[in-house]
Amino acid sequence: MNKSISGRYFRTTALVLVSGITLLGFILMYLCVGYFRSDSESTLLTGVHSLQDNFVQLDIQEASQLKDQPVVEQAVSVLANATGSIFLMTDNYGRILHCSDTTGAVDLTRTVNSRILNTAFSEGEYTELGELSGIYHSSYYSAGCPLINSSGQVIGYIFASRNAEALTAFLESIFSAFIVSAAVMLLVSSILSILLTSRLAGPLRRITAAAQSFGNGDLSARAPVAGDDEVAQLAVTFNDMADKLQAVDASRQSFMGNIAHELRTPMTSIKGFVDGMLDGTIPDDRRDHYLKIVSGEVGRLTRLTHSMLDITKLETGEYVMSAVDFDIWETVSSILFSREQQFIEHAIRLTGFNPVKVLVHADPDIVHQVIYNIVDNALKFTPDGGTIDLSVTENQKQGFVTVAILNTGEGIDPEALPYVFERFFKADKSRGLHAEGSGLGLHICKQLINRSGGKIWAESEYGKNAVFYFTLPCGKPKPPERSRSSRNAQNNK
Repeated sequence: MNKSISGRYFRTTALVLVSGITLLGFILMYLCVGYFRSDSESTLLTGVHSLQDNFVQLDIQEASQLKDQPVVEQAVSVLANATGSIFLMTDNYGRILHCSDTTGAVDLTRTVNSRILNTAFSEGEYTELGELSGIYHSSYYSAGCPLINSSGQVIGYIFASRNAEALTAFLESIFSAFIVSAAVMLLVSSILSILLTSRLAGPLRRITAAAQSFGNGDLSARAPVAGDDEVAQLAVTFNDMADKLQAVDASRQSFMGNIAHELRTPMTSIKGFVDGMLDGTIPDDRRDHYLKIVSGEVGRLTRLTHSMLDITKLETGEYVMSAVDFDIWETVSSILFSREQQFIEHAIRLTGFNPVKVLVHADPDIVHQVIYNIVDNALKFTPDGGTIDLSVTENQKQGFVTVAILNTGEGIDPEALPYVFERFFKADKSRGLHAEGSGLGLHICKQLINRSGGKIWAESEYGKNAVFYFTLPCGKPKPPERSRSSRNAQNNK
């Protein structure tokens, strides 16, 4: 069974059209029957009332006088010919006294039953679609009214009838025309439906083909975009998704290549030094020196592993954060005091250190890691005798605290500046004092700050300095606690 969109759309359209045409046919037939019946009854009632008015003026006192009256025959004949109807005149008992029919359609031995006569007498007129008490052998439209003499007495009844076969012929003609029109409309609609569904399904098939190619490994596959409708928007969305997945795949490949490179260098050094000590190439009196180098490389591998685990936890949402209000200057101070020896050894001046209590709302461990990484980065790239400047600015109105860490030196190349927070990026050419490091520290800092509700960025004057900024949400100071004596005094009032 065809389950394509075009097939379902065609079947749905056909079902709607057939249902609509059928309903329209029933409504048309109902209206035609109603109109034809109303028109026939109106014409017949006009005829019988006309005869009723004419006979009131005649000096006829009994219904039996209607027989063989030239005036009556003439009036009935003229009206019958003009309207194409059959006229009957009966007495008060429903017996037929005069009939204009010459075709034998009327059974003159029959009488009109009392129910019909009573209705015509009480309501002044009577209409029906039927055989008029069996007088006709098929359905006729009939209308009647009492026959009143000049004295106001009812002396009989007048009935006019028209064969309903004309309605049947009319309905057959209408139905035939309707069937032909419906067939033409269905044919045209089917052709248009096929064309429209093909036009609709074509772009969807191309998008499906692109998705299948993409799923089979062709990451360059894209869906063609034509127009600005919903299908075009779907193609644009698919292409955007494909671009992002291709970027993710390229990032993954780059990530794996960088990991392999970062692991290969220290492992090659470790293996070379260990093999040298095992085969005697390195003399015994130099072993301690090379063991320190091996220890440093192992430490580098350990830091790289921890950094990779941190990135994995951050990107998978497994990194647990516990935000509290704390003084950020306490964190800054503890980090600077722990690196005091490096400041002294390289004669680096520290400016802007002015600890004033500033509360932030974040995870203290995360903030410690971020500041530590940026300060460590600054120490690496600050030349001997250079300067590191720190500032903490609080903006209560906007609800954040900005931390800025500046270091003098070569700065960051403007071409490298947009990429300093990318994974494994090393701006060694622009800040070439040190080539060590995995290139993951600043990327981790960005992930941590973003998860803390802040943002981080870098600015640089190439050849002079580099500045790293990050923001954190402001903390709320605790209300001052009242002394116990003041609370007791308040309670005693």
